[in-house]
Amino acid sequence: MRLASRRIGFSLALFIAGAALAATDEPQTWLDRMNHALATRNYQALFMHQHGGQSETLRITHRVNGSDVAERIVSLDGSGREFIRHGSQLYCYLPDQHLVLVEQSPPEGLLLSGLRDPDVSASGQYTLRQLGEERISGRTARIIALEPRDAFRYGYRLWIDEASAMPLKTQLMTAAGQVVEQIVFAQLALPDHIADAALEPQVDVRGFRWLRRGSVTLSATIEASGAAAGWDARTLPPGFQLTARSVRLLPGQKAPVTQLVFSDGLASVSVFVEDDGSQPAAAAAEGGEPAMQVSTVGSASTVSTVIEGHRVTAIGEAPADTVRAIAGSVASSTAQTATIPAWSAGRAH
Repeated sequence: MRLASRRIGFSLALFIAGAALAATDEPQTWLDRMNHALATRNYQALFMHQHGGQSETLRITHRVNGSDVAERIVSLDGSGREFIRHGSQLYCYLPDQHLVLVEQSPPEGLLLSGLRDPDVSASGQYTLRQLGEERISGRTARIIALEPRDAFRYGYRLWIDEASAMPLKTQLMTAAGQVVEQIVFAQLALPDHIADAALEPQVDVRGFRWLRRGSVTLSATIEASGAAAGWDARTLPPGFQLTARSVRLLPGQKAPVTQLVFSDGLASVSVFVEDDGSQPAAAAAEGGEPAMQVSTVGSASTVSTVIEGHRVTAIGEAPADTVRAIAGSVASSTAQTATIPAWSAGRAH
């Protein structure tokens, strides 16, 4: 459910540190201003989210009170679902399922944050440009583009309000320029004060099931068995590298699950390896490679396969070929060394 909520806002929050730069770096300056606005201002907005041929209207309320951040997203279409975050607690109200799901939310994250702490210059895989100005919802916006240098990652286009530095429109795009997801703000308010009532659910939860879902990091298990260190990727698409690894207990799992996170500084792919070894070997495709199940919804791609008798699931807001390449490259430290071809992809035009 956390993944779904993050997909809602694949490009509403960019965290890029630094003070105002010279005029030649103006696109970077606008991203800095947008990040500061998102991190420090109260806002209420009505926006349209379009992805996978579907469209949804949502309302967000975001309040900052010192270090305390609270948010509420409400779907105005269909199921009437609500997502509310208070600190590190995320509450997902799902009326169509008569369910309230409670889980941990990263304390530094926003419900609409699909991008976190990107370092565009480090990987050298993106070009940052300013594309001019445009009127959005009666406001003048600067258009900033993060363009991928190859087809292994998506690009981003943002319309940033000149007056408030808030994002008024965002697009997630393929390297060829096809729009994968889009968010357009129809209304935006920046109140000095937001009452507690605006952040409370409006769903009648009588008769609902409550499910608390969490994960526990097993630091002791990592140190004792080296379980997390036992898995890695033998080769990665250009610019990607391992940025985090852990062993966790997940709901419904009897044994710890290894999680690996790979990122190019902007795009991110999480890989989960079930360590119980109970999965049967997958049928191999031609060339001896493991069979894979691939699905894509909007910007999110999921790949599932079996490697060395372990179930491997990769999830990321990246093109399916990228997620497939990372999933297929995962191996344990005891696996025999294999010859892996170098990854290549067409350059963006």
